[in-house]
Amino acid sequence: MALLVNRIDKNVLKQRLKEETVQRKTISFYRYVNIPNPQELRDELYKQWSEFNCFGRIYIAKEGINAQMSVPEPSWDAFVDHLYSISFFKDVPFKYAVDANGKSFYKLIIKVKDKVVADGIDDPTFDASDTGKYLNAEAFNKALEDENTIVVDMRNHYESEVGRFEGAFCPDADTFREELPLVIDHLKGKEDKKILMYCTGGIRCEKASAYFKHKGFKDVNHLQGGIIQYAKEVKEQNLESKFKGMNFVFDERIGERITEDVLSSCHQCGKPCDTHVNCKNDDCHLLFIQCDECAEKMKGCCTPECVTISELPIEEQRKLRKGKVKNGPECLAVYKSRLRPNLGEILKKNITLNTK
Repeated sequence: MALLVNRIDKNVLKQRLKEETVQRKTISFYRYVNIPNPQELRDELYKQWSEFNCFGRIYIAKEGINAQMSVPEPSWDAFVDHLYSISFFKDVPFKYAVDANGKSFYKLIIKVKDKVVADGIDDPTFDASDTGKYLNAEAFNKALEDENTIVVDMRNHYESEVGRFEGAFCPDADTFREELPLVIDHLKGKEDKKILMYCTGGIRCEKASAYFKHKGFKDVNHLQGGIIQYAKEVKEQNLESKFKGMNFVFDERIGERITEDVLSSCHQCGKPCDTHVNCKNDDCHLLFIQCDECAEKMKGCCTPECVTISELPIEEQRKLRKGKVKNGPECLAVYKSRLRPNLGEILKKNITLNTK
């Protein structure tokens, strides 16, 4: 059977979303659970969620599901009833976006993956269900006050660059797969310390907490529901937000503002800025931080080379693009040499790992 996919041009879909008047909820959820036939479930969900006019990016694997979605409010009850009617997902908790306009996704994408979170773990003795202790926002804040606590950001460098918890160790990693061994190595000899972990929605921390326990750490804790749930509880309970800055999200919004603190700088001029953009040259599409002034000057591009390409007629761009991949070695080399700041030094500035 042919794959169920949306083939409509993205610009058309984005315009439709812009003109849409229906209210939407932006949510995320995940669950580690054994799914015998991910492809069959994927097709079932695609058919039903298309009828509900849901958008989003969902990954399904034999180990579970990871979903970020935009659901029309008129379809919300039907969506929840349908999801909870599937035994794998009964009563799965939702995380609600801080930004409530719902303009987060413009199409529905559901993919079958080997894992819902690529981790690079190839150890048959590892049990991903043996997770650490969940902490809510209040408990997490309290644990942060303990000087013997070690806080670890289990996200990628571009996420922690724009927002993080006070005192957190933020690895200079591009992927979760790269990050796990970096963190384990950094914390070597601290197996008896109290470890606090956090990520965007909780899914990476849940797996990481099990891996830390597997590696011999005794007191492993992770933020329940991630930064998304933390921000919601902080607001509802009038708590102090110890997370500062922007929460990077993987949808059209790119970021949710949690506090007014700006922790990062424009990668082109160094001005305080935490706005992530993608290079306007479609052959590059590199993610980087750019202020409004540089966006105007550089026409939304990351380098002068990309400005030149983006101004060519579309047919000429397509010829140059043929046979290449976005974010290829050439673009990444230029980015690292010209744009990307010394992230390690930035994250250490006023953010020191407590090793007492």
